[in-house]
Amino acid sequence: MAFQVLLTNDASRDLEELYDYIESHDAPGKADYVLDQIENALSRLSENPERGAYPQELLAIGLREYREILFKPYRIIYRVMIDNVYVMVIADGRRDMQALLQRRLLQA
Repeated sequence: MAFQVLLTNDASRDLEELYDYIESHDAPGKADYVLDQIENALSRLSENPERGAYPQELLAIGLREYREILFKPYRIIYRVMIDNVYVMVIADGRRDMQALLQRRLLQA
């Protein structure tokens, strides 16, 4: 059974901002490459969403509702509900992830 992978509004905005940042601060074509790799990672989630690990920041406070996959240094954090995969965060893992996850997931 294939799961449907859906991006939340926040995750869509994350992806757009990431693309824009890379496009303006890195080599030409790098933004397209990163976008393609993230899209490939997302498409693989439709077949096996349980393969992701629990984010350490959330596991430390006992939350096992969310999982993550990596395209280093980018982290894709998602939640599986019934037959859907909801992508909640797409972020550079070098950011303050504890603050981002708390703001994005725990205060929602």
